[in-house]
Amino acid sequence: MEFISPELQQYVTEHSSAVSPLLSQIDRETHLEVLQPRMLSGHFQGRVLSMLAQLLKPTAILEIGTYTGYSALCLAEGLTPDGKLITIDVNEELAPRVRGYFQASAYAQQIDYRIGNAAQLIPTLQYTFDLIFIDADKQQYPLYYEQALEKLKPGGFILIDNVLWSGKVLDTQHQDKDSVLLRELNLKISQDVRVEKVLLPIRDGLYLIRKKWNANCASLPMARPLCMCQN
Repeated sequence: MEFISPELQQYVTEHSSAVSPLLSQIDRETHLEVLQPRMLSGHFQGRVLSMLAQLLKPTAILEIGTYTGYSALCLAEGLTPDGKLITIDVNEELAPRVRGYFQASAYAQQIDYRIGNAAQLIPTLQYTFDLIFIDADKQQYPLYYEQALEKLKPGGFILIDNVLWSGKVLDTQHQDKDSVLLRELNLKISQDVRVEKVLLPIRDGLYLIRKKWNANCASLPMARPLCMCQN
C-alpha cells in the first residue's frame, strides 16, 4: 500500500535537501544488488531522520537494524563532534558491504557497527542514549521498545519504523502475526504514561516517542530537586 502517489512522492523528494553521493550510491546499489530493497529508508525518510538528529544534537545514538547502512549515515549527520552511533544487525552477509560504506563516510570513526542478536547485545551496552531508532524484526519490537526505554536518557527520543505496516494495522481482517503485533504495540505505546508520543504518517509510519523526565526519577541528575521532575 502506497500512502501517497509516486508523483507526489517525487515532488516531496525534489523539494527536500539533496543527499550525499555516498547515500545515492547506497540507494542505487541496494536496489540493484540486495534483497528486499524496500527496507531502505530512502531519500525522504532519510532526510527526516537527519533533520531530527540535527535538531537533537545527540552524543549517543543506538540503531537497532542496520540493513545497508543508509539510515545510520543519515542519523550520524546530527551527531556532536565527539558523538557515537552504535548500530546492530544480525545479517552477517551484508557486513562487508556495510563496513565499506561506513569507512567511506565522514563518520567512520563515530560509527560502531556490531553483528549479533540485538536483544542480547543491548543489555550489555555501557551507554545511555539520546536517540534510539528501531527498524528490525517486527516480532521483537515489544522487547526492543522496553530495552530502549531502559537505555534511553530521560528526555531522550525513540523512533520506531514501519508502525503503519502498509495500512494493515487499520484493517482487522489482516491477522498475520506482524499486523497483530504492531496493532497491539501501537495501542500499548499510545497508553504508556512513561512517554509522550506522536505517530507520524511518514512512509510506512514512524512513531516519535519522548521519554518523560519522571519516567525514571532514579536516573535523574542529582542537581534536580526530587519533586521537580519535568514532563
